[in-house]
Amino acid sequence: MSRLQSLLDFHEEDPKDSFVLFALASEYRKLGELEQALTFFRRLEESDPIYVGLYYHLGKLLEQLNRKQDAMGVYKKGIEIAQRVQDFHARSELQSALIEVELPD
Repeated sequence: MSRLQSLLDFHEEDPKDSFVLFALASEYRKLGELEQALTFFRRLEESDPIYVGLYYHLGKLLEQLNRKQDAMGVYKKGIEIAQRVQDFHARSELQSALIEVELPD
């Protein structure tokens, strides 16, 4: 059984499991199925908006999809949430990503 199929099976058992949603999004991204990855990242954002690790990876995916403005919004939202939950390491990574994406091409 493939890793993807295993994750899909776990997802079927518990569709709101944050870790499984994140893992599915990451696996689809790794497989080059970017729209499917986006779908799972958005589901995670909807069901568990304080899952801080989501924002960096969702932002990077949006950058990969050439959606720079959307990525900036995701990074900003992630910075706010990381600040609220006092995850200063994540906040720092998100701030760096935001600065990088704001630089002119």
